[in-house]
Amino acid sequence: MKYPGFNSLVRPHRICYSQRFMSFQNFNLIDSVVHGAQRMGYVEPTSIQQEAIPKILQGGDLVASAQTGTGKTAAFALPILTLLKTPQNGSRCLILEPTRELAIQVEEAFRDFAFFMEIKTTVLFGGVGYAAQKKSLSEGADIIIATPGRLLDLLEQRELTLKDISILVLDEVDRMLDMGFLPDVRRIVNQCPEKRQTLLFSATVPDEIERLSSWCLKNPEKINIGERRSAAESVTHAFYPVAIDQKFDLLLTLLERTHFQSVLIFSRTKDGADRIARQLFQQNHTVAVLHSNRSQQERMDALEGFKNGRYEVMVATDIAARGIDIAGVSHVINYDVPQHPEDYVHRIGRTGRAATLGDAFTLMTVEDLPHVKAIESYIASKVPRLKLDNFPYLYTTLFNEEAAEKILRNVRGARTLKGYSYGARKRK
Repeated sequence: MKYPGFNSLVRPHRICYSQRFMSFQNFNLIDSVVHGAQRMGYVEPTSIQQEAIPKILQGGDLVASAQTGTGKTAAFALPILTLLKTPQNGSRCLILEPTRELAIQVEEAFRDFAFFMEIKTTVLFGGVGYAAQKKSLSEGADIIIATPGRLLDLLEQRELTLKDISILVLDEVDRMLDMGFLPDVRRIVNQCPEKRQTLLFSATVPDEIERLSSWCLKNPEKINIGERRSAAESVTHAFYPVAIDQKFDLLLTLLERTHFQSVLIFSRTKDGADRIARQLFQQNHTVAVLHSNRSQQERMDALEGFKNGRYEVMVATDIAARGIDIAGVSHVINYDVPQHPEDYVHRIGRTGRAATLGDAFTLMTVEDLPHVKAIESYIASKVPRLKLDNFPYLYTTLFNEEAAEKILRNVRGARTLKGYSYGARKRK
């Protein structure tokens, strides 16, 4: 993937993976599961897959710490499908997800991996009516993927039972903790048989999750892939300094000069996402929008349309940065610099998935400089600043970053003296 024409202050480079090749056929997965993975384009297992698949196939409990985007859905889906093998009466596997988007995504992954099998799946989540989900349950499902709230509702309505569950997966548990779902998770676990295999996946494992693990798992194996504090090696990323009045013009020019398959654009606010999408539509781009003010159906349509190529661009807030896996995103553009450094890593991690190549551009104005410095400190790396050839730049002090930093320090000091904190009024 080539960058648009530029005069670079620092030439970017990309490091590609060159790990020792390993095939999914090296595991004891059944042939139909291997063929399903191959059909989806899976060739070489990621680190979490290499470590988790053999342990899950052995039938024991597992606590796995791995970041989103490392391939963990396949890490538990492939061995689970191998263990289940053929349909039976009753639901035998339950997977809990913190959000409906993740539940839908994981159910789609299971269906894809089980393409050559007769295993049935269903997905249960709130925000929609009950009828279709009740019908799906009545028709039978070997695997249930659900959010805690909707699952408890259906359990209370006696629409399903968990008495046949032999494999329980608690996915994205740190997000469930953040969203206050752990009491619901405990209620659900109490309705599962004591004799079962339990798998817990989380990006981090704080004390409360450790306590949950010690309560609901038995002598678990532990895997820690480690927190990602840098861009994936398959992603080339850079900052593009620009005057604030030219941000949208620079965005349009980047899109015009870039050969892309699909572009995910991040906005800091929902109103900003709507505005960017509206302006891009006026410039004849096919655009989807994803943020929390969209209805469930609108969000599902946006994701599906972006995945199948109906929309070439999707504009989103950080709802899409964590946990939503959209294969084939060739470019990420941060229209707004994220205010939290870890969000930068998650955002640009939407491209370059599973060691495919990807590019990430970030538009930065002088007001963003403190956040840019925080990002570089977090990832322990200087990110290249790039300028487009033949773009009619207005002058910005960012072209002399040292001077810009000095000005910002002076402004911050002046605001503090006047009773302001930097970037916001002092609370009264």
